[in-house]
Amino acid sequence: MASKSVYQLSARQIILLAFATALIAVGATALLFTLNSLYFSKAGAEAAFTEEVPAGISDPSSVTDEQNSIEVYKTISPGVAFINTTSYTQGWWGEVQEGKGNGSGSVIDAEGHIVTNYHVVEDAQKLTVSFGGDKTYPAKFVGGDPDTDLAVIKIEPPASGLNVGPLGDSDKLSVGQQVLACGNPFGLDRTLTTGVISGLQRPIRARNGRPIDAAIQTDASINPGNSGGPLLDKFGRMIGINSQILSPAGGSVGVGFAVPVNTAKRVIPQLIQSGEVSRPKLGASLPEVKDLVRRGYRLPVEQGLLVYSTVPGGSAERAGLRGITADGDIGDIILSADGQKMNDLDDLYRLLDKKQIGETIDVEVYRGGRAVTVPVRLVATPTNRGRTPTRRSVQ
Repeated sequence: MASKSVYQLSARQIILLAFATALIAVGATALLFTLNSLYFSKAGAEAAFTEEVPAGISDPSSVTDEQNSIEVYKTISPGVAFINTTSYTQGWWGEVQEGKGNGSGSVIDAEGHIVTNYHVVEDAQKLTVSFGGDKTYPAKFVGGDPDTDLAVIKIEPPASGLNVGPLGDSDKLSVGQQVLACGNPFGLDRTLTTGVISGLQRPIRARNGRPIDAAIQTDASINPGNSGGPLLDKFGRMIGINSQILSPAGGSVGVGFAVPVNTAKRVIPQLIQSGEVSRPKLGASLPEVKDLVRRGYRLPVEQGLLVYSTVPGGSAERAGLRGITADGDIGDIILSADGQKMNDLDDLYRLLDKKQIGETIDVEVYRGGRAVTVPVRLVATPTNRGRTPTRRSVQ
C-alpha cells in the first residue's frame, strides 16, 4: 500500500508562522494586484489627453536651453498645483491633533482634475489647492491607486479656467534627454529644476510594497514637496510624475524617480470613473517559501509561495486552493502559474500584470506529496469609491 506524505507544523511553528506573516495576512485583500488588467482600451484611455505642444514654447532646436527652460516654466507652471493636506487624529487624552502636509500635482483637464501621488493625499481628511498667490481652492479626493502611487483630486475650476498641460509619451524617452521638474519642494511653490534622464526601466516600489516597473530616473533635483509634480520634456509635455528620491539624508542627491506618464494615462480614466483601478487578484496570503525556509521552517519544497490563508469569495478560495488547517496541515504551495516559476511575490505580480479580470490561469501547486494543476479564474478587487485613502482602507 502506497504511503501518503503528510507535512504538519507544530503548534509553536503555527504561532511563529502566523506572527511572521501577520503583515501579509492583514493585507491579503489587496496583496496581489496587477498593473495592466481591465484597463480601458488604449485609444479610449488616452482620448482625453493631448500631446500638442502648447503655445508659448518655441521649437527647442531654435532657441538656447536657457530660453527653452524659461518658456517651459512660464507656460506650464500656472497648471502646477500646490496641494496642502490636513489630517486629524485623536490623542491619548481624547484631544484632536492636527497634521499637515503638502505636495504637488498637475491639472489634467478643464474640469479641474489634478493628478498627484497617492502618498501625497493618503490619510488626508481635508485638501486645498493653490496655483501661486493667495487664492486657494477646496479639493475633494476622486480616486487613488496605491499600487502605482497615483491619485486624482478635483477642484471646481475658476471662471477664468485652468492651465491644462499636455501629456507626452514615456515609451519614447532616451537616456540623456533633457528634462525639467516643477513642483513645490519644502513648500517653495512652483520651483523649477533641470537635468537629464539618467536611466529608464528602473524598478521602484510603492509604499505598499508593490513594484512599480519602468520608472524614470533623473538627476533633476527632486526634494520633499516635489512629489506628485510633473517631470517635463523640453516641449512642456509631462512625461512622468515625480514620486521618489534615493537619499540617505532625505534630500536630493541627483537620484530621483518618476512614475511614467503612460502608466498614468491608463490609470487616470479609471480613477475618474470609478475611484479605483480594477485589477485581478488571487485573494490569498502568500508568504515566500524561501523566506520561511531561511527562518528555519521545514517545508517539502525550497521555492514557491505558501498558501497561508485565502480570502472568502476570492479567486483562490473559489478555485479550491487550500491554506494551512487548524490542525497544522500544510497548505498548498504555488510552484508556477501559466508555466512561469513563482519563486517570490514579484514573479506573481509580473504574471498578473498581463492578465485581466475574468481570465483563467493554470496554477501548479504542491499538494499531498505531488504537483497538481488548478485552474484559477481571476476576480476583481473590492471598491474604494468615495473613501478618503488611509493605510487601513488600502489593505
